[in-house]
Amino acid sequence: MRSSDHSEIVIALAGNPNSGKSTIFNELTGSHQHVGHWPGVTVERKEGIARRDGYTFRIVDLPGIYSLSAYSQEEIIARNFLLDERVNVIVDVVDASNLERNLYLTTQLLELGLPLIVALNMVDVAEGMGQKLDIDKFASLVGAEVVPTVASKGIGIQTILDKAVSLAQAGRINPRSARHSPEVEVEISNLQRRLKVSPQCEPRLRWLMVKSLEGDQDAKMRLARCSSDPDDTLRKLEETRAHLEYGFGGDVEAVIADGRYGFVGGLLREIVTRAPAADKDAVSDKIDNVLLHRVFGIPIFLGLMWLTFELTFRLGGYAQKWIEHGVNALGIRAASALPPGPLSSLVVNGVIHGVGGIIQFLPNIVIIFVIISFLEDSGYMARAAFLMDRSMHLVGLHGKSFIPMLMGFGCNVPAVMATRTLDTREDRLITILINPLMSCTARLPIYILFTGIFFSSGGAMVIFSIYALGVLLAVASGKLFRKVLFPKAASPFVMELPPYRMPTLRGTLLHVWERALLFLTKAGTVILAASVVIWALGSLPWGTQFAGPDSLVGHLGRAIEPVVKPLGMDWRAAVALLFGIGAKEI
Repeated sequence: MRSSDHSEIVIALAGNPNSGKSTIFNELTGSHQHVGHWPGVTVERKEGIARRDGYTFRIVDLPGIYSLSAYSQEEIIARNFLLDERVNVIVDVVDASNLERNLYLTTQLLELGLPLIVALNMVDVAEGMGQKLDIDKFASLVGAEVVPTVASKGIGIQTILDKAVSLAQAGRINPRSARHSPEVEVEISNLQRRLKVSPQCEPRLRWLMVKSLEGDQDAKMRLARCSSDPDDTLRKLEETRAHLEYGFGGDVEAVIADGRYGFVGGLLREIVTRAPAADKDAVSDKIDNVLLHRVFGIPIFLGLMWLTFELTFRLGGYAQKWIEHGVNALGIRAASALPPGPLSSLVVNGVIHGVGGIIQFLPNIVIIFVIISFLEDSGYMARAAFLMDRSMHLVGLHGKSFIPMLMGFGCNVPAVMATRTLDTREDRLITILINPLMSCTARLPIYILFTGIFFSSGGAMVIFSIYALGVLLAVASGKLFRKVLFPKAASPFVMELPPYRMPTLRGTLLHVWERALLFLTKAGTVILAASVVIWALGSLPWGTQFAGPDSLVGHLGRAIEPVVKPLGMDWRAAVALLFGIGAKEI
């Protein structure tokens, strides 16, 4: 989405996971944001609008990444956006309490040649740890604007927009690139003199050269396309890489990474003054001593999950009844207001009751996402993933998938919605595929009915066995799906334990609003259309018994009856299966 409007400033928010990037995005955009997906993938794309002093800021929240290497889907998305789209300013959100890890990404963003603002977030946490940061010296050493922020309290947020306006008005201001070892810098300078590239590639030439020397194939192709003689460019690049490998006697990528960490280490020595270390553990460590205890950790986690389960379905059950009464009352009023006939039947049975039956799940979805958002923003969700990670490896998943799997025992609808919190597309898909094997509460009455009919005793053990069989099938299916659908090795999963924080009410409400809006949008489009189609199949031709033998779906059921007859079913069962697909899958 490119724009020629000079009053629009495009800001790309970049940063590590758990750096507070999403909180800054919410503070900047408020409710003026849109949640979609990046083209061709299931990774969420968040984009919002902010207005200030006659400028319109289009703010894009890039996926959380640790580097600009093309290893994960999130890294590919972020770097392609920074390289291919019109970006006026990059805002690099850095966790001030964990600078060494966060600044590794900053060293790569500096090489892109784009105006850069470093949002030094959670400075209050850093100060609480006894760290004093020299902001002015930081800015002068990296050649970029540095803004201290506390996003959870809204501190420094408007300063980011002011700095963005200044950078946009001043035109392109290249920050100072991170310096590598003298031998590497000499080779980079020599290579730059030997290459002949188009002027459009000049601003990002250093980044392309460094990434190409690291062995990044996409960067190599980009660098070749920038040259009038791609083959000669690739030849010179390989000569330089071979010379560095010979000189260092090792992998160039490791040498460059060491150089970046060396730059970060030197920078921290210049800008950070540490108070004498305290004798007592940090607050987060004290809480972890309890919540991650080898004996009590899992019981505490299971207790919290039980509470989540109970709140979601008990409180949600009350709200579901209110919505059900409201839908019935609306149906009665609509039926009395419309003359009997196809239109009345369509509105009452097709639209109101069709969509109303799905809207009843909205309270469960809102409650589960309030709890998940609170647990995630507080830092506990990462601990839950850590506790269950080893067990979930049996299914070919990571620990974070345990929450949606557990929710599946209550209802698969909010459980599938909860998979949006998972980090990778593969984990989301596998968790969704095996979640129906978790027996939801709606199946329990059926289990009890069948157990009473076919088993004269031991009913409790039979029902328990059915639940256990579902879990075992989920384990086997997860392993199968991982091997068949995603045969490549799973991407490395960094188990990061961020410090505990008190979630903000605004951030929690925005997260819940995003999820609820997605659900309501689907209910008002896809589900509404499906309800109308099901009504038409069962009601037409008008005057026939609903879903009877003379209806459209009755004819369709008889057409597919030969398929289900070997199972002992007739056309009525075929009709029930057709309607069941719509009810369960759509």
